[in-house]
Amino acid sequence: MLEDPSGLRATVLAHNAQAWDRLAASKAALAQPLTDGAFRDPHGWIGGGGSATRRWLPERFDGLEVLCVAAGGGKHGPLYAAAGARVTVVDLSPAMLALDHQVARERGINLQIVQGSMDDLSMFSVGQFDVVIHPVSTCYMPEVSRVFCEVSRVTKPGGLYVSQHKSPTSLQASLVPGASGRYELRSPQTRGTPLPPEMPSRLREFGVYEFVHSLSDLFGGICRAGFTIEDVCEPDHVQSHADQGSFAQRAAFLPPYIRILARSNGGQAFRGSPVASGLKSGLQME
Repeated sequence: MLEDPSGLRATVLAHNAQAWDRLAASKAALAQPLTDGAFRDPHGWIGGGGSATRRWLPERFDGLEVLCVAAGGGKHGPLYAAAGARVTVVDLSPAMLALDHQVARERGINLQIVQGSMDDLSMFSVGQFDVVIHPVSTCYMPEVSRVFCEVSRVTKPGGLYVSQHKSPTSLQASLVPGASGRYELRSPQTRGTPLPPEMPSRLREFGVYEFVHSLSDLFGGICRAGFTIEDVCEPDHVQSHADQGSFAQRAAFLPPYIRILARSNGGQAFRGSPVASGLKSGLQME
């Protein structure tokens, strides 16, 4: 069991598990399984995984062990399994995992489904997974270094870790422009303090405790856990002529997400010196 002397972690996990159960029951956008079109072309839906100029993910997933972290909801796990991977999904919310059970049953997909927190993957073996897919979720944890260490432990040497995070600046800023038409920074990067609640939107989930994590905690935490960051992108959600205050218009000023491609150093944590450039991978990334 992880040490939690202040009780903050336990409080946050219990609160957020219940909040996501409610979001699943209300059929919130992030709790809606993928449609038929995704499963007719799973490789097309997965795409390259990252930037427009470089493919991050393998062309084929057949036989690869893929872990989808904090990824319940009937989307990521079933999609990678349909693409040929042997998939394990771990999530805190029983209701979100029930959606994966539902999709797997309806579509005849094999999934291993595990309830648990992203910062405690002790149920998995060292170096068990070729690829770890981690959709937006680190913002729901008060502290992230343990998350990255756990992911590092279960990733094979040379294995891939693809994660997406809410941009700290976007989380700190107002959701709508003020009277001046500008977005304003409202919340500091205060560790261990949840953000003030907001109305539901594409940027904030209703009723969930969320935390701002600095770029040092995100990028540095991934490196210190034993990964080399190979690429970074900010997914483009900008639309021309978008309405003032809309998600797409705000994205032109405050990109909402950061996506990171990292490769395991085989358990060798960053020590402040350059990582050897010749690290080999067992995955084909052509």
